[in-house]
Amino acid sequence: MKRRTFLRNASVATAGAIVVPTIVPSSVFGKNAPSNTIQIGQIGCGRIAREHDMPGTLEHEVARMIAVCDVDRNRLADGKKMVDDYYKTKTAQEKYINAKMYDDYREMLLNKDIDAVVISTPDHWHAQPAIEAALAGKHVYVQKPTSLTVTEGRIMADIVKRKRHYSASWDSATFFASVPHRCRAGAQRPYRAVAYRKIGLPGDPSGPEATEIPVPKGLNYDMWLGETPYVPYTEIGVHPPGYGRPGWLRREQFGAGMIASWGQHHYDSAAWGMDTEYTGPISVQAVAEFRNQDCGMCMAISRPKRNMQME
Repeated sequence: MKRRTFLRNASVATAGAIVVPTIVPSSVFGKNAPSNTIQIGQIGCGRIAREHDMPGTLEHEVARMIAVCDVDRNRLADGKKMVDDYYKTKTAQEKYINAKMYDDYREMLLNKDIDAVVISTPDHWHAQPAIEAALAGKHVYVQKPTSLTVTEGRIMADIVKRKRHYSASWDSATFFASVPHRCRAGAQRPYRAVAYRKIGLPGDPSGPEATEIPVPKGLNYDMWLGETPYVPYTEIGVHPPGYGRPGWLRREQFGAGMIASWGQHHYDSAAWGMDTEYTGPISVQAVAEFRNQDCGMCMAISRPKRNMQME
């Protein structure tokens, strides 16, 4: 079986074999009950995980991060160290947490000790892990954008709803929630004002030309690609050795640039403010101008200016 066929069918094949675990009510054990602590598995240990998701999770007493996963062994080891060191400093206990490491998130999802997962992977690896996590009985926090296509996003939302598990994305942060909450709290003309708002996004410049190089040891590039078409490996087009801004953000099959990176925040806030986040718009109209320039590492394709309306 071809790799991408296997990856695409993985969640469907396992759907019928998953049993949602029963959570014992906290009243049975009291304040220190095991069910009062959410056991977290971290999927993806790159820049966004280290800067936002992991610190934001570790600081909460109700959560304990017990496992990390990444297809890059160096990042996987760094992620484990970050978790272990945090709890060592916090508790003054050398081995308070010995975070378990996984190089395949599907193996992590088999761990019945894990209640929820934080998904901080590249954009093209958001929807499928979230779907499989919900099928495995886990609660889900996933980085934005929640999906790259409407179809996979719809499948993910339907499965999460059917499994009755909590799912959230980065838009739930206080920064993006404040304005919609004000609109819904009783502004005189909140809905129409939000409906016709204009969205402004920062630029996302292209990178330099990059030639193909051998895949470094310790990186499962085949797994990193997932279902996407094969493209030659370039260091700057995947992620740098450190934790700088990755090049995949500007490669069409892996990310949609700022329209997905920041656009989701603002579009979602507009729907949130109108109390339509669960129903969606009736129609969408967008006008965009694409620059006629090559983006070597991004493999960009020149496009003409176009007008698009979808009913």
